[in-house]
Amino acid sequence: MAAAEVSNKGVILKQFVTGCPTEDDLELVTGVVRLAVPPGSASVMVKNLYVSCDPYMRNRMSEHNEASYIEQFVPGEVLATFSVGRVVASGHPNFKSGDLVWGMSGCEEYTLITDPESLFKINHPELPLSYYTGVLGMAGLTAYAGFFDVSKPKQGDYVFISSALGAVGQLVGQLAKITGCYVVGSAGSDEKVNLLKTKFGFDDAFNYKKEEDLNAALKRCFPQGIDIYFENVGGAMLAAVLPNMRMNGRITVCGMISQYNLEQPNGAPNLFCLVAKRIRMEGFMVLDYFGTYNKFEEEIAGYLKEGKISVVEDVAEGIENVSTALIGLFSGHNIGKQLVTIAHE
Repeated sequence: MAAAEVSNKGVILKQFVTGCPTEDDLELVTGVVRLAVPPGSASVMVKNLYVSCDPYMRNRMSEHNEASYIEQFVPGEVLATFSVGRVVASGHPNFKSGDLVWGMSGCEEYTLITDPESLFKINHPELPLSYYTGVLGMAGLTAYAGFFDVSKPKQGDYVFISSALGAVGQLVGQLAKITGCYVVGSAGSDEKVNLLKTKFGFDDAFNYKKEEDLNAALKRCFPQGIDIYFENVGGAMLAAVLPNMRMNGRITVCGMISQYNLEQPNGAPNLFCLVAKRIRMEGFMVLDYFGTYNKFEEEIAGYLKEGKISVVEDVAEGIENVSTALIGLFSGHNIGKQLVTIAHE
């Protein structure tokens, strides 16, 4: 019996972006896809249920003269992103029709995944499937690996997290509280600050947009200094953090969203603090930790079921709203993990 052909809407990059991206840089297109895999191939056809919008995608929208850690998007092609989906056809022995999976897919309704080794089976379908775009997916593993493996926290540490209500920051803060740390976060609105303190249990938080002096804000929140800075922002925030670090502090560099739209990134003043205070500043890539995923999934799923971890998601509805949701990330429009529902089952 011949496989069905169905309409397949997707979002493409129209041209490379310089400066701040806009919705005009993206376009919703409609194609046709056959719900089958090529004969003899080990590919998997996935129906995408949720797609993730993440800050790192901005880097992929620009043309790079030098090699980056991840390939740039190709103008005219569907954007790649992490998704949650259901297998509708498979030539791979480890996946069968009906399996729920998450992994790298496309901003479209159906995706043929030619490298299914990169997919993860969903082992806790009793939890909201959307969590696998965030707290149980790439962002969650980023938070877990960055905090425990790179930051190396100790009970009683003073922890500061920038962009703390994002998909990564909200989990880092809660893991820090579970570890017994004192936790402060920064965010870009009073609503976000309130959520950090009331829903996520941060000891303190501040709206960086209302602070005339970030250095003074950090001294107010950390009169004793900072042991761990989980860096998501860069720029002025990093410059203010460095003098407020304690001796032998750790700066874990996860991202620098304040720099992504700049044609000429800001310099980094106060770097001599790394020397004077014996600070370790280290970047990391979540791709290096995919081998630890199963351990992470079980631990975080347990915390979720026990009510020890909360989640805030910002869910847009429909493939036609991917562009708005993605571009909104770079102005702080989202409240929590940004994702888009593509299909309901």
